[in-house]
Amino acid sequence: MAFLMQQVMGDKLKNMMGGGGEDSEASGGDGKETAESKGMSREEFEEYQRQLVEEKIQRDKDFVTKKAERANLRGLLRDKYRLPQSAQDDAMVQMAGDDIDIPEELAKMVDEDEEQEEINDSFMGKLQNMDVDFDAIKTKAQTTMTEVKQAAEEKCVLM
Repeated sequence: MAFLMQQVMGDKLKNMMGGGGEDSEASGGDGKETAESKGMSREEFEEYQRQLVEEKIQRDKDFVTKKAERANLRGLLRDKYRLPQSAQDDAMVQMAGDDIDIPEELAKMVDEDEEQEEINDSFMGKLQNMDVDFDAIKTKAQTTMTEVKQAAEEKCVLM
């Protein structure tokens, strides 16, 4: 109930008490900051505004670069795991241009994974690329078994 009363009567009470009028005067009639509201001279205020704009531009640039780096990393991971590419990530990487770097820690992780994958691939690749005559191995194993059986029969009376 108090909230409702404050909403209905708040502005009228402020005007009667004399509060609220100072802020609008100090910030100019339209609500924008002025040199007087900040307690600066006009030149200082202009320099301050220029610095704010430059900082905002730098933050935006850094933000876009970080987004592009993440998109680039996602693309690399998609390549690695053979997942479909994302057009949104590709567009983000193109927008950032050549300014993209992968963070060092993530690059180390990817390199370690690639090295491990190469080790696994090399062993599997060797197995797949070996020119092995399985028939020859089979016959050799069979002849060895028959020779062992014959030697056992000769030496053992029970067999």
